[in-house]
Amino acid sequence: MYLSDLIINDKERIAFSDLFLPEKDRAQLNDLLKEFSYAEQLLRYELPVNNKVLLYGSSGCGKTATAKAIANALGKPLIVLNLSTVINAKIGETAQNLRMVFDHAAKMKAVLLLDEFDQISKGRSIDDKDVGEMRRIVNTLIQLLDRLTADTLLICATNHRDFIDHALLRRFQLQLSYTLPSSAVLDGYYDQLLSKYPENISSVERRYELSFAEVKDLTLTAVKRNLICLLEAGQEDHQINKVPETV
Repeated sequence: MYLSDLIINDKERIAFSDLFLPEKDRAQLNDLLKEFSYAEQLLRYELPVNNKVLLYGSSGCGKTATAKAIANALGKPLIVLNLSTVINAKIGETAQNLRMVFDHAAKMKAVLLLDEFDQISKGRSIDDKDVGEMRRIVNTLIQLLDRLTADTLLICATNHRDFIDHALLRRFQLQLSYTLPSSAVLDGYYDQLLSKYPENISSVERRYELSFAEVKDLTLTAVKRNLICLLEAGQEDHQINKVPETV
């Protein structure tokens, strides 16, 4: 297995300021960013930098976006584990693949994102089908987390925190929970999404009790529908209202 088969180099840039986060969570992540900024000074006092983060909770509520924004804020490359290729039926192959990815992240001083982390970190008594192999993988992960270099940041994301082995859970210095956003938060997100489009195609029905990912898909689909309707009515691109300029 080649390293290129095991990772996804995600280059999407998301500004940390664009994240929709509770103030408490934003403050904790700001502290994390500051630790990396002053890592050299902290290490002089033998103060370890927190570099293991667990993001857990509802799907589509910003876990992956948070990882991208953190990587962008730190000016580090983001390496995403390709779970479909890392997991291998051959005994010992999955652990070997994980070591290869962690070694590469350390060389790159990168942010390493392990999405769907519960798939490779289940409690060693949960998976009865192949408990021996799962134990090997979890033991390997414990070793890799313990050996993680100070200039590498590991971010693990999961929808199922309860499935993760307790010995792994306690190694994360920062754990943040993600839930469905409130109506007020979603209104802010709608405003952000729609601000880049002309006024006469940005009128959409606002729906709530949804994730950010669901709102984005619904909103962009509605904007496209509005634009196509205008184009089919014979309006040219230049006749469609421009985005209002901010003063």
